[in-house]
Amino acid sequence: MKASRSVCLPKRIVPAGNYVVARAKKEVLVAYLGSCVGLTLRDRKAGVGGLIHLLLPAPIGTKASYAPVSYAMTGLPLFIRALEDAGAAKKNLEACVAGGAMLAPVSQRDLNLDIGGRTADVVNEILGEERIPVCDSETGGVFGSTLSLNLQTWESKIEPACKIPSVFEKKELKKPGTGDLEKAIQRIRPIPQVALKIIRMIRQNNHSMADVSNEIRQDQVISASVLRLCNSSFFGSGKKVDSVDRALIVLGEKRLLQLVVSASMEGFFVDPGRGYSLCKGGLYRHALGTAIVAEYLGNLTGRVASDLAYTAGLVHDIGKVVLDQYMAPVRYLFYRRIQDGGLNLIQTEQKTLGVTHCDIGARLAEAWRLPKPLIHTIASHHYPEQATAYSALAHLVYVADFLMSRLVVGQDFDHLDTNGLHRRLKRIGLTTSDFPAIIEQIPKGVFTPGGSI
Repeated sequence: MKASRSVCLPKRIVPAGNYVVARAKKEVLVAYLGSCVGLTLRDRKAGVGGLIHLLLPAPIGTKASYAPVSYAMTGLPLFIRALEDAGAAKKNLEACVAGGAMLAPVSQRDLNLDIGGRTADVVNEILGEERIPVCDSETGGVFGSTLSLNLQTWESKIEPACKIPSVFEKKELKKPGTGDLEKAIQRIRPIPQVALKIIRMIRQNNHSMADVSNEIRQDQVISASVLRLCNSSFFGSGKKVDSVDRALIVLGEKRLLQLVVSASMEGFFVDPGRGYSLCKGGLYRHALGTAIVAEYLGNLTGRVASDLAYTAGLVHDIGKVVLDQYMAPVRYLFYRRIQDGGLNLIQTEQKTLGVTHCDIGARLAEAWRLPKPLIHTIASHHYPEQATAYSALAHLVYVADFLMSRLVVGQDFDHLDTNGLHRRLKRIGLTTSDFPAIIEQIPKGVFTPGGSI
């Protein structure tokens, strides 16, 4: 008798600020949730269901930065109406709610760190008013989750973002020695010279295109990557960009230079062992998102030049690429030590590998001869108070990294120490009460895990 095989259905990712409504088909809707809240609704009788991915509880102030569907207060009623328009009956709808993780654990309740909890409260309040029963709900905590809806069986599932098999092979790991790490650094492809040149130009606040324009045009790989980024959800201007010259006109000199550096780094942020990266290209997506958030924080606070903040955010995790080959074989042990053992990422790296991605990243940056502000920030971005120089930049990148790791899950594995969060925010003139407004100003494309860049 031939054994039956489980069919793996295609997945459709629903990014923050979006919903999908569909009839029965061979497809699974998935949302990766940090502080965001995901909700599935299904009408089994009508064969209609969908998933919505909510970013915030309600608009900040009188003018919303995102479309109404991004907010629980305005998006959920739209979602329910779309289901009814597709043939669902409200009286037959069943709900499943997930996500809403706190931005950080706190000893005394701080509502500013529980944006997800407030979003979940609004969702439950609306569901109660509409008399829609909640069949399953898992919200809160500090770890991300995934919510899925099988459009064939109408089954909803809530699972950890970093799912650890109940049984996994515990491989013995020989911690890499100094010689092993030096060889690993040497094997990493060097940063392209055009990127290094632009990084130095940004550091010197000299944005003349004359020295680099010809190099961009002559490098077909970088040119193609730049154009793809120009037209992506990360940087999309709404105008089709089909040449470097057109990109310069549409985006401006400063942004084009940043995109050249970003495109140059894409080939570096590969996922050879898929240890830190939770999806294809996860390390690169996290790097890009952190760069964008760091740039915004630089403009907001005025403590660091936004160009330098962007570059520091882009390269802050380069040490993970070096260590990925050692981490990958023991990744489940690695994940478990963080989720069950109460350790943060740096503590787990030190215990498991004998070195941290911050330390090895700084060594790689020195080998590349990157500017000193970047080297110091790479070395101290998890504990910015330890920075011996360029402290404001290190603190700013820490906050950008923190927001990315909490808001956008399913990209790379990270777990920052948040014990000094209030103090670190204060160093760059921010408080936790600023978070809702900051989140609302982050480009929506940043919140699209697994989407195309």
